Amino acid sequence: MTPPPAPGLRVVHGDATPEELAALVVALATRQAPPEPAPQAPPQRWRNPARGMRKPVVPGKSAWRMSALP
Repeated sequence: MTPPPAPGLRVVHGDATPEELAALVVALATRQAPPEPAPQAPPQRWRNPARGMRKPVVPGKSAWRMSALP
């Protein structure tokens, strides 16, 4: 035969009535965990203002032509 499980709640000091213990159990049972933060959406690259800037000009053949293009 297995021993009875240990009580989950124990009154250490004072003398609580069954109604007080029932109210405490209900309050603890209905307590909710804090909500998890919403997952962050990845940044949208199309809104990045750096997209409109030109690419670095690499020295070489026809580099002067690329310097005027966006």
